Amino acid sequence: MTAIGMRHPMLDGLAKATGRQLYAGDLAIAGLAEAVLVTSPHPHARILSVEDGAALADPAVVGVFWHANMPPHRYNSSVWFEGQEADADEAMFPDTARHIGDRVAVVVATGRAAAERAAARLVVRYEPLSACMTPDEADRSRGPLFDAAGVPTFLNPVDERHFARGDVEAGFATAPHVSETTVATPKTHHCAIEPHVAVALPEPDGRIRVMAPCQSVHAVQVVVARALGLKAADVHVIKTPIGGSFGGKAEPVLEPIAAELARRLGRPVRLACDRRQTFSSTRMRSSTVTRIRTALAADGRILARDTETLIDIGAYVTGGNWLPGSMLQRHVRLYDIPAERYYGRAVYTNTPPTGAFRGYGSPQINAAGEISLDIAAVRAGLDPVAVRLVNAVQPGAIEPYSGLNVGNARLHDCLVTGAETFGWQARRVAPRGDGRWRRGVGMAAAAHVNGCFPGSDESTTMTMRLLPEGRIEMVSALHDLGCGSNTTLAQIAAEVLGLAPADLCIVEADTDLCGYDLGTRASRITYVQGEATRKTALALDRAVREAGARVLNTAPEDLMLAGGRLARRDGGEALDLPTLARHLTRAGLALPAATETHAATANPSSHAAHFAEVRVDTLTGLIRVTDYLAVHDIGRAINPMLVEGQIHGGIQIGIGMALCEDVANDPETGRMGGDSFARYILANSLDMPPIGVRLVEAGEPTGPFGAKAVGEIATIPVAAAVVNAVNHALGTELSRLPLVPARVLDALEPAGVSEAGPGAPRGAT
Repeated sequence: MTAIGMRHPMLDGLAKATGRQLYAGDLAIAGLAEAVLVTSPHPHARILSVEDGAALADPAVVGVFWHANMPPHRYNSSVWFEGQEADADEAMFPDTARHIGDRVAVVVATGRAAAERAAARLVVRYEPLSACMTPDEADRSRGPLFDAAGVPTFLNPVDERHFARGDVEAGFATAPHVSETTVATPKTHHCAIEPHVAVALPEPDGRIRVMAPCQSVHAVQVVVARALGLKAADVHVIKTPIGGSFGGKAEPVLEPIAAELARRLGRPVRLACDRRQTFSSTRMRSSTVTRIRTALAADGRILARDTETLIDIGAYVTGGNWLPGSMLQRHVRLYDIPAERYYGRAVYTNTPPTGAFRGYGSPQINAAGEISLDIAAVRAGLDPVAVRLVNAVQPGAIEPYSGLNVGNARLHDCLVTGAETFGWQARRVAPRGDGRWRRGVGMAAAAHVNGCFPGSDESTTMTMRLLPEGRIEMVSALHDLGCGSNTTLAQIAAEVLGLAPADLCIVEADTDLCGYDLGTRASRITYVQGEATRKTALALDRAVREAGARVLNTAPEDLMLAGGRLARRDGGEALDLPTLARHLTRAGLALPAATETHAATANPSSHAAHFAEVRVDTLTGLIRVTDYLAVHDIGRAINPMLVEGQIHGGIQIGIGMALCEDVANDPETGRMGGDSFARYILANSLDMPPIGVRLVEAGEPTGPFGAKAVGEIATIPVAAAVVNAVNHALGTELSRLPLVPARVLDALEPAGVSEAGPGAPRGAT
């Protein structure tokens, strides 16, 4: 291998590090107008009027727009492709605001400062309405999602999913150990450095061009078209470089508005959120409350499990109707459980809408499952690693919900490698301390998918061609989110073609240039687009050798492409790619090109086992993670450096979810406590522990060079591993995240009362 397995730096790393990379907020376009949103201060209110006279008196102001003069078309921002149906309850500007931060109006001016001044001069009249802030209250407000006229009712549930297999009641009846735990996870925000932004401009042919840091140009195309009442072909979408997403830019939030403003005004328009609007007016991770009953045999085998989860999706459906099923699929991929029952439901509340965030439901359901399993194991006097080993899903197992084969699943290897490397047995029995400072160790396992098969059109098309200067161009729906996926794909192509990754010229997603693709979501890029890249590179290799054979007067099979040169296998004359391109161009011949479409036929599991050590200050309730080990079933690491980087970043997000991150919507007022970097607490560099990474590279036959995904699963087990370590340190059963100091101190009170309800174990808060 010359490229696979190499620690190659990101192809765009230097441009980013030196500040030369231009993002959507940096684009300089002649005649560009700037737009600023005005958002609701109420969690639920009718928007009666917008008085714009003072704003329009400023000659720099181009226009003021709200629901009275903008298209009323309802849409769902989470659709992926033309023809897909989804509950359409959102409009660019609603006549009734459904959360603090909901869109009320937009002001357009010749400059950002002028637009901000004008926005402050708008006078909006509201009629406040009663609001539903908590999922428990929302769960009692039941009815159809749309009335007879097709108008959204915002009743609940948005979706519910039931699943059962085996004899659950018999499993509980015969089990020597039965445990029940309720785990709550918070709403958390992506906190990408780049705020949400979209640029739109009219094109000479009458179409509207949208340029945005998106995760799917085709999703943007169809959502914008529906919001504006256009055909998808009337919208041209180009993906701009992304300054971080983590799922937050998976749905078009600003793009429809920017497109309509450009169409209406006949000029380029940029619409950008400030930091507070990025928190309150875009998307975030759903909160959940999950009750799990677990039946354990004496040896730790799970005889039965009963799960009920309530998911708060916020003010609009977006993709919330998929969450109960998505969480279920991940929940049943991890362990071999003979009897399982699941009931999940998603509900509206008058809080900001939610969406994808590095795992799409997996971090929440995994935290619930792994914290509850740890508590059950400790109550039964069993070792947490031993319990997971005896229940671990095996390679080739059939996941019971979707019926998919989990592939070469190496959860057992992750657990064994992790326990040995971390020194689990010795650390688990070491003294935890009995003074102010307590130490403990915990662990958690996880499973995740590699794409959307079979539920969607899980395919992608790649085109590669030789350029006149001798480089190879790659054209597909490529959406690097800043994680280096383009570099990974370039390494796959380089391995096949005998080139260096820098010899590949990558064209990111553009609906005019690339075929349909779902986009960057569901941990599918390396597994699905990577295999499309490998197949296309093989086809281009054949095309290059055939073209070179004409120039060198030999047979294609007598040539090999390596080191950027076509060489005879017998050691004779060689020809580099720039020279080949010149020969073909002078002869009037087309340069070699290849196009391949790859459709996934499987959806194997990626697995992980994470181990954490913590130190807890019982005086202040502060927790510090002091050591961390992540073991991942990666199949094959295309670029170990980027894999390790993804794991490190995932751990940072997971530690935040466990200990401090929470947008903290007030259940009385709906106001967001954490609506800026000053008020939203993140785990920063000084909070991060030493991190060890071990990769299990047993190969996945259906993946490119055996590779599987790591992007989302890197986050999924972290919160549970940290919480389990804290519970080990303190002898508690904390299960409401995040473990802020007040919750820790409450759990340490001798008469502590559980938030999970009367009769719950001491410290279960």
